Amino acid sequence: MYAELDAYLQDQIEDLGIPGAAITVVEDGVRVHTAAFGHADDSGRPMTAQTPVLLASTSKTFTAIAVMQQVEAGRLRLDEPVQTYLPWFTLDDGRSSAITVRHLLHQTSGMASKDTAFEYSDAQDPGALADGVRDLADSPLASEPGARFRYASANFNILGLLVQEVTGQPFSDYLEQHVFDPLTMGNSHPTRAGARAGNAADGYSLWFGRWWRQTDTPAPTTGMPSSTLYSSAEDLSHQLVALLDDGRYGESQILKPESIETMFEPRARTSGSTRYAMGWFTRPLVESTDPAAPPPPERTLPRLLEHQGEWGNSHTYLAMVPSDGLGLSLVINGNDTAAPSRLKAIDSNLLRILHGQAPVPAVVQEDWLQRSSWAVALGLLLAQLLSLGLTLRFLRRSGKAAARKPQSLLAWAASALALDGFTLWLCLSYAPARFDTHLFVIIRQFPDVGISLVPVLALAILWPVPRTIWLLLTSKKRHKAAGETCQRAIKKKV
Repeated sequence: MYAELDAYLQDQIEDLGIPGAAITVVEDGVRVHTAAFGHADDSGRPMTAQTPVLLASTSKTFTAIAVMQQVEAGRLRLDEPVQTYLPWFTLDDGRSSAITVRHLLHQTSGMASKDTAFEYSDAQDPGALADGVRDLADSPLASEPGARFRYASANFNILGLLVQEVTGQPFSDYLEQHVFDPLTMGNSHPTRAGARAGNAADGYSLWFGRWWRQTDTPAPTTGMPSSTLYSSAEDLSHQLVALLDDGRYGESQILKPESIETMFEPRARTSGSTRYAMGWFTRPLVESTDPAAPPPPERTLPRLLEHQGEWGNSHTYLAMVPSDGLGLSLVINGNDTAAPSRLKAIDSNLLRILHGQAPVPAVVQEDWLQRSSWAVALGLLLAQLLSLGLTLRFLRRSGKAAARKPQSLLAWAASALALDGFTLWLCLSYAPARFDTHLFVIIRQFPDVGISLVPVLALAILWPVPRTIWLLLTSKKRHKAAGETCQRAIKKKV
């Protein structure tokens, strides 16, 4: 089985061009399999199971542990409002006073997923976490607190600040002392500086759907509790062992069994049969069944707890099947932001192989705009450059032919403004709403898109006013020149 697991992962690395990956499997409290493939950076340094990788959203699983530790200590209460611990906490909505610690853990606070402005920040200072939570003051709620599931990384950033506030320790120090150290996670780091000193893997992005390139994307301390922790496949297996064994790892007890039970309780419905616990999605393990056979009743299937992490240059996955004592960790130091479903398919297929099923082909689930976002951005850039070139050509034309057609300048000015308007609508309104995020996040997390969008926006914002004025003045001069030409022609005839 493990040979099939490794062979499949090796095939995916070769077929998709993935730079590097590492995997671990735990069963009944023991790590039973470890493997690593590919390279960690452009020097060719091999990826290993001990190589730290940016976790992205699987960071949330550690923050949930830290919060439950403080619940056990009596410093936090799950159903207490956030404002009890952070009196200054507010959103652009009077209902924010009703948000509780439990709401944050279950992603039911009502905050929208677009509250992700931290993802384009480069802040690395210790105060960035508090600053990021204060910056949420202008964010409205999208629904009533406790009413429905809305995935938002901001929920877990607030939780990290709560831990920091009630313990009097920076969140990074708390994690190292009370989570990483007891779990002997020596290759895990709360900050980018610590990860780099610990020989973390470089991150890669798939550019233009063709080439994997080493790409630096932001990993600010603002998002540490939700998105920007670093860990290795082997270290993640220590966490899985503890969570599957009632909070125990070796001589350490990081949580009581009842806290683990509370953390795994699926209180928020996401979609279909999937629920959200505290930092974990939970659903029936459909990967354990033969896809060619009639599906069995979901209630008969084992329960899976899982979480994926997606960043502009990394992909991670954690999974547990408590009834089988089975845990899986996967880290990949790259991501295909145009079609991340290709890497997500790897996660599901690893589960299939572990349960004796054959892997199935990946199905790309992203819509045309996400899959072709780099091409759309490149097309806009070419259109803007063509518009710029034609405008300059119009302005440089002279002579009688130009004088006879001054109206062409006005028509071109209107066409160029229409292109600018479409560009600004697509970039500033449609795309951020479609992906439920900020434009700057798209630019920083989709590097092959951002490299075109920056000059596109510069041209669409800075060039229209001087261009229009120049075209109007030139048109006026050519109208005058055309009139003078007509008068001369009339005098000649007379």
